[in-house]
Amino acid sequence: MLHCFGGGILSCVLLAEPPLRFLANNTNILLASSIWYIAFFCPCDLISQAYSFLPVQLLAAGMKEVTRTWKIVGGVTHANSYYKNGWIVMIAIGWARGAGGSIITNFEQLVKGCWKPEAEEWLKMSYPAKVTLLGSVIFTFQQTKYLAISKHNLMFLFTVFLVATKITMMITKTALVPFACFEDTLSRMLFGWQQQFSPCEKKSETKSSFNGTGSSTSKPVANASDKVKKKHSKKTE
Repeated sequence: MLHCFGGGILSCVLLAEPPLRFLANNTNILLASSIWYIAFFCPCDLISQAYSFLPVQLLAAGMKEVTRTWKIVGGVTHANSYYKNGWIVMIAIGWARGAGGSIITNFEQLVKGCWKPEAEEWLKMSYPAKVTLLGSVIFTFQQTKYLAISKHNLMFLFTVFLVATKITMMITKTALVPFACFEDTLSRMLFGWQQQFSPCEKKSETKSSFNGTGSSTSKPVANASDKVKKKHSKKTE
């Protein structure tokens, strides 16, 4: 239940609503429970074997992305009913409704004692979290009338983008995010100055180290030359 309705629970917590409100929808509860029972207790593991086929996996992934779009739109619309034109609240609730399941499952792992900090969603965002944040921003602009496009057309275009991207990633078996190039370019523009200064600091450190070794090596050479001069003066005497 936390995995299926984690986004709704997190959005309710953020809006100070009852976190168990999702239990009022009996249809969704029965559907999730039946799917769980069939997946784990089906005779001869027929459901698991059927899900191992790639076409079935692609169909399930496409249906999940369609549901993600509805969750994002529902979160943005629900937040707008409380806070009119509250951009940050609308984006946060839409993001939580669409990708809050991973946050809730991490909290559940923390309670169980098997939490891994390096797998935290806020520290290292996954592809679903990134694409949900992008969709939340887009639908917030549409909700506040700053994006001149109807909601249904925007939902159709965004759903096609999600489904096509997810299916492509599954077929090619790659975890490359479609907007990774944009992220890399933006990070270099905003935070690349630190990388520019680091080579200069390394060069200055190497120069100082070379100067230090040169001065330290010159002293023994000078001492050796003094000893040689003293020996020659003794021989002449």
